[in-house]
Amino acid sequence: MDRRLLEKADYLLSLERGTVFKDPGGKINIALVYPNRYSVGMSSLGFQGVYRLLNSRPDVVCERAFLPAEDDLKLHRRTRTGVFTLESKRPLSRFDIIAFSVSFENDYPNLLEILALSGIPLRSEDRGPRDPLVIMGGVCAFYNPEPLAEFMDICFIGEAEDMLPEFLEYYGRGPSRDKLFSECFGIEGVYVPRYYAVDYRGDDLQITSRSVIGSAPAVIRKRTVTDISCCVIRPMITTPEAEFSDMYLAEAMRGCPWSCRFCVAGHIYKPPRKKDLNALKAEVADALRTTRKVGLIGPSLSDYQHAGEILSVEGVDFSITSLRASPRSAQLVSLMKGHKSVSIAPEAGTERLRRVINKKISEKDILETAGLILGAGIGTLRLYFMIGLPTETREDVSGIVDLVRKIREANKRGFINLTVSTFVPKPFTPFQWHPMEKMSEVKERRRIIRKGLSDVRGVKVHHDVLKDAYIQGMLSVGDRRSSVVIRALAGTEGVSAPGPGQDYYIFRKKDREENLPWDFIDAGITKEMVWEEYCRALADSEKPADYS
Repeated sequence: MDRRLLEKADYLLSLERGTVFKDPGGKINIALVYPNRYSVGMSSLGFQGVYRLLNSRPDVVCERAFLPAEDDLKLHRRTRTGVFTLESKRPLSRFDIIAFSVSFENDYPNLLEILALSGIPLRSEDRGPRDPLVIMGGVCAFYNPEPLAEFMDICFIGEAEDMLPEFLEYYGRGPSRDKLFSECFGIEGVYVPRYYAVDYRGDDLQITSRSVIGSAPAVIRKRTVTDISCCVIRPMITTPEAEFSDMYLAEAMRGCPWSCRFCVAGHIYKPPRKKDLNALKAEVADALRTTRKVGLIGPSLSDYQHAGEILSVEGVDFSITSLRASPRSAQLVSLMKGHKSVSIAPEAGTERLRRVINKKISEKDILETAGLILGAGIGTLRLYFMIGLPTETREDVSGIVDLVRKIREANKRGFINLTVSTFVPKPFTPFQWHPMEKMSEVKERRRIIRKGLSDVRGVKVHHDVLKDAYIQGMLSVGDRRSSVVIRALAGTEGVSAPGPGQDYYIFRKKDREENLPWDFIDAGITKEMVWEEYCRALADSEKPADYS
């Protein structure tokens, strides 16, 4: 094992507070792997929470591994050093279980890179009883694990707090691999891909049927935790090397009451749940033992009824994800004085398009909230917009320019940073049937925004990498044939004949009756309900704006 890689791991460990070190003897050894850089993974509340959950068990030792940084990755390849965990420096191949926490589709190729570097067979069916069990959790597993089905032994569909301990009880009994798989059929939310076969139609490439092998359940019901106030998903470690440097992440809400039609979090985390005030206060007090920086996590913190009270806690440097543009945010803005930046997400530039996406905020709401933020002396107002949304026209894109100009004209203080992302259809949302906009048109719409704001002082425009957005789209709504795309992106061996491409996955409008890759998941909302909401969105595009 290369000395420079070991020294890098020791350096990262030296900066951490809260790291767990355990004797691995006689325990279930789990390598918890985040398929991206250390700084990204250590800023993931889900990843950190599972680390805490697993290490709270006396029968488990859980250690962490990450995708090596680019220079380190070259060193791994040159020296043929497999990926190893930080805590004990053991290679992944020496663990009983490799547990991937997957939050972003664009990390799928990284997952294969990690397995390949570690000398672990990529495909589930190629692994023997001496190979680690490869499992997957995280938000990507919630809504469509199928692009990774070829590579995963087990997928955890839903929230892990109850599901993972139940699985470990079965695993701890030491059954054979096949016996373990069959016993997992009785755990709600656990999905074993090898027990399902998918057939496709010839000319139009669509899924014709999905059959069950043996006694596996035909439908997998997403696992949901009822009360997050008792939740054990909390950070364990703080470090200055995380993207949120030395920050403790405290979950205030899970799920969003607004259900914007493009947003997967607003649909797969239903019902929305809020943490009890006393439980959150106790968590903040606990965080103060190691850091004064606390980040409140929730997709709609303006709707958390205790947000003002929590932000008033003395001696804490709070950060929040974003505010909803609404009158309810006024009190919270006053409590954020002195902060470097605050974000709001108008998403679209016109009332018509915000109605189509079910944003339920008006231009007046946006202007007033932006004015409060800049007027409070906060240095930077961050605005999030999306282009390529269903029914969007160039007039809607020009509306982004007009809206930002109005914000700037009303208040000359501070800076305005726009982040413009590309619409990607997501499973279980009303827009899961809708195609992405073609690349040439997205580029033109970006140009309209940049040119329209080029002469406005204190305004910067940032956008995503367009290639990455289309890869994300293909893997978001992909099926098992998408494994070919993942293999190609990862540069691994054994890529089979090409499957469907972008035209099939993301540039065609899907029919109501089409079999979608994720239809086997019961996420708590029927396909009929989602389709009806999609039809309402298209009908809303023709109605005049009305926010009275």
